[in-house]
Amino acid sequence: MTAPRTPRRRRDSAEPVDPTALALDELAGAAMVLDGALHIVAATPRAAELLGFEPPVGEPAAKVLCPPGTDRPIAEALAAGRPALAVLSFPAVGGGEDRRITVRATPLGPTEARGGWLLALEDAGEADAEGPVLFHRMWTQDTGMKRLFRIVEKVAREDVPVLVRGETGAGKELVAQAVHELSPRAAGPFRAINCAALPATLLESELFGHARGAFTGAVKDTVGHFESAHGGTLFLDEVGELPLEVQAKLLRVIETRTVLPVGGREPVPVDVRIVSATHRALRKEVEAGRFRADLMYRLRVIPVFLPALRERPGDVALLVHKLIDEANGRSRRRIEHVAPAALAALDAYDWPGNVRELRNALAYAYAIGDGPVLEVTDLPPEISGAERGAMAAAPTEGGGGGGGGGGAREPADEAGQLRALLERHGNRDRVAQVLGISRVTLWRRMKRLGLA
Repeated sequence: MTAPRTPRRRRDSAEPVDPTALALDELAGAAMVLDGALHIVAATPRAAELLGFEPPVGEPAAKVLCPPGTDRPIAEALAAGRPALAVLSFPAVGGGEDRRITVRATPLGPTEARGGWLLALEDAGEADAEGPVLFHRMWTQDTGMKRLFRIVEKVAREDVPVLVRGETGAGKELVAQAVHELSPRAAGPFRAINCAALPATLLESELFGHARGAFTGAVKDTVGHFESAHGGTLFLDEVGELPLEVQAKLLRVIETRTVLPVGGREPVPVDVRIVSATHRALRKEVEAGRFRADLMYRLRVIPVFLPALRERPGDVALLVHKLIDEANGRSRRRIEHVAPAALAALDAYDWPGNVRELRNALAYAYAIGDGPVLEVTDLPPEISGAERGAMAAAPTEGGGGGGGGGGAREPADEAGQLRALLERHGNRDRVAQVLGISRVTLWRRMKRLGLA
């Protein structure tokens, strides 16, 4: 996000300095203090130095840090009364690369009597080395994802087509929205359409619009997504699924910057930036004759590759806690803690459906389970191991074992989950961190399960 820049006024050496700001500068470094109404009360000299402008005392913090028309994670968190961490972009003084600053919002006082906020600021160039960040509704602590965020910030400024490649559920539309919100077109509309969700005849009408009488049921002129996105961004999800006849018409729209509605006679000028996404390799689709090479080159000006969730070590645990924080405010159940076995099962799972599947798994847990602790039995069977347990139990049915069968399977599942974590992360320190236990506790558990 880009904040308005006010040149920092040079402080006269004889000008008195607020001792409170100096004390805060010594204790907290670059920081700002807000009152209960979220207005700036004080800012340290180092905060002004880092931002490149003097934070105006008395102004709402949201207005200074998060201007309208962009993603506003800090403003939204402050308004909701919850702590937050986000990376914001500010114009560099004198031009050049934007400066990226990590902002941590910490409440002052208890929830019921919030006295204000402390906003700690630091250069994101250093802060990004480790720790979680929030970027346009996407949380991560993975270096690959952070690298993707930097790429998105750069390509957003160029008004050229972007192709996002990633698996289903990985967050391709969020990347497209980030490109839009960081671009000069941010004030314009953002429209999205799933090219795989509609048959060719209906898809053509949805994209390009139709004239009255073009087909049965066309009782009036209707604009399509291209016209609706005029001046903004059009997101074509699963563009690799476009039928060949629609591909030809899409290519003409891109080349002529005009759209001809179905049944229409006069082309309509459109000014749209296209961001498309696919889980397929378009080059292979071209080789197979399922996608036009000329259209691929038009759409794939800047390719962006989105990592799968299983390729982002540590992000499963991070996202679990962030999604639980979100769900606690709207669900009948409130989860305060995730059991180590449940976290181990979640982290060991391969997540073919990526973040969308993780969100659905937690929705399942909220519906099935009860109480403040998310247990492994609350999770879908493919994640908890219940499916594997049932398959293992089937051959012994009626073969003795009695009531001991259920108790014997649980440690086996725990051992399998722990073994999967060790294989995935490669070292005990990382596994202990994922489980939220000490290395000694992990060693004892491994010894008990015969893994040490």
